[in-house]
Amino acid sequence: MTSLSPNGRQFLNRRNFLGGSAGALGSIALLDLLSGDHLLAARPLIDPARPFAPRESHFPGKAKRVVVIFCAGAVSQLETWDYKPELIKFDGQPLPDGPAVTFQGPAGNLARPQYTFRQRGQTGKWVSDMIPHLAELTDDIAFIHSLTSKSNTHGPAENFLSTGTPLDGFPSLGSWASYALGSENQDLPAYVAIPDPRGVPQNGSNNWGPGFLPAAFQGTPLSSKEPIRHLKAPIVSPGADRAARSLLQQMNQRHLQQHPGDNKLAARIASYELAARMQLSVPEITDLSSEPEYLLKSYGADDESNPVRAAFARNCLLARRLIESGVRFVQLFNGAYASGGELNWDGHNKLKEQYDKHAAILDQPAAAMIKDMKARGLLEDTLVIWCTEFGRMPFFQKGSKGRDHNPDGFTCWMTGAGVKPGVSHGVTDDLGQKAVQDVHPLYDFNATILHLLGLDHERLTFQHNGIERRLTNVEGHVIREILA
Repeated sequence: MTSLSPNGRQFLNRRNFLGGSAGALGSIALLDLLSGDHLLAARPLIDPARPFAPRESHFPGKAKRVVVIFCAGAVSQLETWDYKPELIKFDGQPLPDGPAVTFQGPAGNLARPQYTFRQRGQTGKWVSDMIPHLAELTDDIAFIHSLTSKSNTHGPAENFLSTGTPLDGFPSLGSWASYALGSENQDLPAYVAIPDPRGVPQNGSNNWGPGFLPAAFQGTPLSSKEPIRHLKAPIVSPGADRAARSLLQQMNQRHLQQHPGDNKLAARIASYELAARMQLSVPEITDLSSEPEYLLKSYGADDESNPVRAAFARNCLLARRLIESGVRFVQLFNGAYASGGELNWDGHNKLKEQYDKHAAILDQPAAAMIKDMKARGLLEDTLVIWCTEFGRMPFFQKGSKGRDHNPDGFTCWMTGAGVKPGVSHGVTDDLGQKAVQDVHPLYDFNATILHLLGLDHERLTFQHNGIERRLTNVEGHVIREILA
């Protein structure tokens, strides 16, 4: 009796013993029921020797692949997708009870949209003349006008959009997708990030990094202009390179037989084998010479008058080829790092002048890519997303012709697999400053993307530092109003 703890001695009492047993058995039964109903966290089972093998989703998803068009620098919703006639009415007037100072300084007067808006398609959606080619697609698009971000600074806001948190060191959306689902093509990376021809976005590789997920699931930077680095063996003939790789494979396999269960070695072997296959597959996928001239022209890839647009168009064409080849996730960037708005959409001072240039680069190639994918039947199981890290204020900054940062209400959209076409969900106020109806933090946006891939954002987890982490933290709701 003396060797038992107080907690142990209480179970010598029959009533306490029976009561405790009933509770324990009930807990076991509950765990079994939750497991059977798939309500517990469900980490994918990954073979280190085949990290990109296709894996089952939590439930049948409408989308098998994803293309993200990420416009870095924060595109103004007021010049593109969110029509606010009240801004025209009150143009040049101060905003009553508006903020005296915003992110970059004193606030000026309200400013009308810098482009004309027109009704488009069967839905009559009002869209700006700034993007006439994308405007033609509005009947196929689901707009979300009421998104909010946790940051009004480009780097953390890019993080929040790409990784679900403003902090560094967390996995990107594409990494979560390839971790959960693998890939349909074992000769190409599961996840490809295509930087803008003008450079990488503000937060660079954080946008496609694996965070605390295994490194295999990071995005591979690749563009039509810059192929994968270090893929070609230097100063070695192809025959000698093949012989060296064959010997290395034999040595690795022998070591693996002597040390079965060495997951790190199996993963290293898998990475070498993928690199070897990519030496053949990547040059082929990036060679656009096989594309017909009419298609290159439709994208603007042959535009000698605008080399940046031509380069972005080739990136769009590459994105379509990657998706067509079974790559799981492609992140296509339009706009580079902070540069006073010269290299991205950060229109603080000369918004109209700069947006004229940026829109000419984005519009035709991105629209041609979506039309091309639709014509090939790829949109039946591919989700295409257009997004930016936050929006812009309805007034100009004092002494300038540009708008300051606004994380309180902005627009992103989706089209393709599983998306209801021709809908506009969520509302900002009459001046477009703040989301006021069906407000959605970016957690909801990411939860919806995972849902379309057949993934439950609450069950897709990875244990890191003793915490079950997920893309949507402890938040997020699927935006069901835009689902087909």
